[in-house]
Amino acid sequence: MQLRTLVIATSACVALATWTLGAPQGAPAVLEDRTRALLKQVPLIDGHNDLPWAMREKAGYDFDKFDIRQPQPTLQTDIPRLRQGGVGAQFWSVYVPASLQGDKAVTATLEQIAAVHELARRYPDTFEIATSAADVDRIFKAGKIASMIGLEGGHSIDSSLGVLRMLRQLGAGYMTLTHSSNVPWADSSTDKPAAGGLTRFGEEVVREMNRMGMLVDLSHVSPDAMKAALRVTEAPVIFSHSSARALCDVPRNVPDDVLKLLPKNGGVVMVSFVPGFTAPAAAEWDRRADAEMERLRKDEHAEVRAGILRWREANPQPPATIAMVADHIDHIRKVAGIDNIGIGSDFDGIDHGPEGLEDVSKFPALFAELLRRRYSDEDVKKIAGLNLLRVMKDAERVAARLSPGRAPSVKTIQQLDQVR
Repeated sequence: MQLRTLVIATSACVALATWTLGAPQGAPAVLEDRTRALLKQVPLIDGHNDLPWAMREKAGYDFDKFDIRQPQPTLQTDIPRLRQGGVGAQFWSVYVPASLQGDKAVTATLEQIAAVHELARRYPDTFEIATSAADVDRIFKAGKIASMIGLEGGHSIDSSLGVLRMLRQLGAGYMTLTHSSNVPWADSSTDKPAAGGLTRFGEEVVREMNRMGMLVDLSHVSPDAMKAALRVTEAPVIFSHSSARALCDVPRNVPDDVLKLLPKNGGVVMVSFVPGFTAPAAAEWDRRADAEMERLRKDEHAEVRAGILRWREANPQPPATIAMVADHIDHIRKVAGIDNIGIGSDFDGIDHGPEGLEDVSKFPALFAELLRRRYSDEDVKKIAGLNLLRVMKDAERVAARLSPGRAPSVKTIQQLDQVR
């Protein structure tokens, strides 16, 4: 017994010494356990998950075909893995393609929102709709996943503030001002500038969102639109799924001059897991894949889908890693600060995640990496959810101040932007 005690004591001393010096043998499991304990104290809030669109594409929203109470290997999201990953709150993206415009975009958005409400109805022991920070706190403490709604692209409102208000009443907590293409009142990061950032109507959209306590999401928009929104908004903004452009130079990421504006605004960049936004080699692969797609489309004899699949098989995408995602967090912390970081995975909107972040069960591995890099427990809790909760509360306070004296705007794009 004495020898066994000596061995145990010696092992403990060695572990403590190596913990102090750096990453010990077997440390990832220890750090993940520490992460799981932290995620029981604060809700892990993921800013962006595309499960609703995946359910539309794969099953026509039929949860009998894809019952996410059971493991679903063709998805990156199901209930067992959400629980394993410690997810406490989720913004479900109600994305519709930018190719849908007008009434078709509004209709598809309503169908997407209906799918999120069906998720909560069908699995009431797991999900509950949340429309406020207080809801998130209450639902998390009840052991369920607070389910929030994010509109991904201003085309969803068809340039109508009335539609915007109705979507807010249906539970929309944020709106990404554009997706991959411009809208008539805001410029996308991946389209030719036309609005100079935001038009007068675009500014009115931001003001109306402030009045309602709806978060302004600046992922996907151009740097000029980012800066214009930051000038106009009275509430903190979010980037629901973006990373640092200084580390991966793609238009979808946030440049440093914008990051430097966030401390004053109080906004949060929710770092994404998209390989092409994370790893420069993966981003270059995306550019080559886009070029090949364009070549195939111009070839009237080419079978485009089959051709791009063959190209991808012959040219596998270079991997992104957990360490690279953590590097983006490091950079945003250095430029903007620890209070301006969150997590926005984009699961089920990407073909695959970085190595070690393949699905929603893997979140603890990222936070373990941050702990390994000497982030404190409080730092991790801020990044996991406290920063975003603070943004939500701040936006609610702004709305409480504005709404009594500011009537719902009845201005139109025709009036403000002189559209004929």
